Amino acid sequence: MTDEILLKIENIVKNYPGVQALKGISTTIKKGEVRALVGENGAGKSTLIKCIMGVETPTEGRVEICCDGIWKQAKNAIEAKKLGMHANYQHVNIAGGLSIAENYHLGRIPKTQMGLVDWDAMVKNSKKIIDKFHLNVDPKAVINSLPVALQAMITISKISVNENIRLVIFDEPTALLENDKVLILFDYIKELKNQGISVIYISHRLEEIMEICDSVTIMKDGAYVETKKVSEVDKDYLISKMVGRPMADIYSIKHRKPGEELLRVEGLCGKKFKNISFQLYAGEILGFFGLVGSGRSEVMRAVFGVDKITSGRIYIKGKPVQLNNPKTAMLKGIGFLTEDRRTDGLALIQTVELNTNMYSYDMISKGGIINLKKERKRAEEYKEKIGIKTPSIKQIVNNLSGGNQQKVVIAKLLCRDPDILIFDEPTVGVDVGAKEEIFKLIESLIQQGKGVIIISSYLPEALGLSDRMVVMAEGHMAEYFDSKRLKQMNEEDILRAASTIYNQEAL
Repeated sequence: MTDEILLKIENIVKNYPGVQALKGISTTIKKGEVRALVGENGAGKSTLIKCIMGVETPTEGRVEICCDGIWKQAKNAIEAKKLGMHANYQHVNIAGGLSIAENYHLGRIPKTQMGLVDWDAMVKNSKKIIDKFHLNVDPKAVINSLPVALQAMITISKISVNENIRLVIFDEPTALLENDKVLILFDYIKELKNQGISVIYISHRLEEIMEICDSVTIMKDGAYVETKKVSEVDKDYLISKMVGRPMADIYSIKHRKPGEELLRVEGLCGKKFKNISFQLYAGEILGFFGLVGSGRSEVMRAVFGVDKITSGRIYIKGKPVQLNNPKTAMLKGIGFLTEDRRTDGLALIQTVELNTNMYSYDMISKGGIINLKKERKRAEEYKEKIGIKTPSIKQIVNNLSGGNQQKVVIAKLLCRDPDILIFDEPTVGVDVGAKEEIFKLIESLIQQGKGVIIISSYLPEALGLSDRMVVMAEGHMAEYFDSKRLKQMNEEDILRAASTIYNQEAL
């Protein structure tokens, strides 16, 4: 890192109708500096990124980047890219219907002497990138056929295709990655730093910031708080500045003695998992942990009737059930928060009111006519109960922060008052304050006697919340920890179990 300034952000103000998203943000970033940007959801981080990248035009102020000694402004996203600015956004942004090789070469397709697409060159070039990032995947694989976590890594690795790079922005890059891929990303960031390329790094996982970043800028409610060297702060300091108060261990929720059996799964088999058996009891949290590709989410999708079950049995409160589709599962008292809230969980261009009631209009309708008074009342009730921060229930969901979008999905589930709740990555892309609120909500659910299954790739979360835990590897149950054993386990123990190569001879 040099003392030479690469990026100047000067008094950036951004107003939307009725909302001031940014309130005069100013800072500078040096060449080769890795700058963390932290703040709660709604602090204005994403809006600032969009202003830097030319996606949004500031109401006031300017962003300038130094290009060979000349200060320039990007009027739009295309100009930003030409000036060497690249962003890896929180939500996977990639052409899903194309192959990995095609995505790597969008806008720069190699041609043969005959003017045709040079597929051999595309595959060869792509293989180099895939090998560099240790992705172990065919360059011809179609993006939509890959797990979300691998799609995220493809998006990250795609940045390296560009030759003209001065600044890279990573927005929650590790939210969907397992540990080994996080290490690969960190190595890439160090490589960028050594080349004099600046990085803006956004993450709610503060331990990552302490490990990889040189400095940190703190934002709160759209305003600049301060910039500090990472060596001068710790996690507790950052949390207190972000949320305006000191915060104890957010995983220390109140547990209770489990009650009756709510769910029993026996010998469940599907396309990506085999012989899965477990029970869920009233008032407990059952954790499901596994690395990407372990089959953890697929098991729950099958339990919820999304994916096909080839064999096995499911019991709800001791009675056998056939869950052939999500509607049946919901009617039987199961709620499922999916891993990708934006694709599977929300109607983004619809209101908070509609999204909240989406799963349960049958409960407030008669003769096909919706009771609008009940629709509004339920949306207002859950807005307050869950703490959805929105000016109105008429607000479009896409305009909310990630944490508040997640709360809307949870409100949608709770509207049916299910006894069994499955949360797949409940805090992905959610800030530390919103995480605490979600955990307190889960605490209230188990105190009501609900049974909760949490799938999490973030080990502190999985260990901190679970009463019992199932660890999966390669589509099988690699290990089961009852409450007593789980208390004796640490992160290394769980990772060791999740990394086990399944022994087919032991079947």
